[in-house]
Amino acid sequence: MFLCMRTTIHIDDSLFAELKGIAASTGKTLTAVIHDALRDSLSRRRNPERPPVNLPVFNGTGVMPGVDLNDSASLLDLMEEGDGPS
Repeated sequence: MFLCMRTTIHIDDSLFAELKGIAASTGKTLTAVIHDALRDSLSRRRNPERPPVNLPVFNGTGVMPGVDLNDSASLLDLMEEGDGPS
């Protein structure tokens, strides 16, 4: 059984308007948008984002154009392109 608590909160007018706009554009209820925003905020507090790592670059200017270090599948594809028959 899912229980929920009804409460009253004060929300800044401009923030409320933004929330209503998100609800309208996504087809969600205002309650669902607020729940999602709260869950996202609490999740980021529990699991703070680590700062980006700056790796040293030797003999070059950095990552080759088109290489995304956050996309492991693309990295594997790029590495395998050089493994063709000799």
